[in-house]
Amino acid sequence: MTETEFLDLADLTLKQIEDAFDRLNDEDVIDVECKRSGNVLEIEFIDNGSKIIVNSQAPLQEMWVAARSGGYHYKRVGDEWRNTRDDSEFFASLSKYAGEQGGAQVSLV
Repeated sequence: MTETEFLDLADLTLKQIEDAFDRLNDEDVIDVECKRSGNVLEIEFIDNGSKIIVNSQAPLQEMWVAARSGGYHYKRVGDEWRNTRDDSEFFASLSKYAGEQGGAQVSLV
């Protein structure tokens, strides 16, 4: 994948995440505020002030997630972002991390 293709895909991924959290917030599933600055998306859980940070790393062609439970790297495999350590799928994992931090059942898939 070229750098331009990666940047387009990373931008789309960040937009999908932001849209999903906005929808969940509007539906009163979870109280979050998303802030985006370039390739960094900050998801703040209003009830407890914790955050999840998602950002793209163009040189490595990876998406990175920093959550309370740790730091995770995801590389594109086929049509999915997969964890470089345990092969878990990005959106399912992010749903789990958000549920743990926000105290609600979250599905971004």
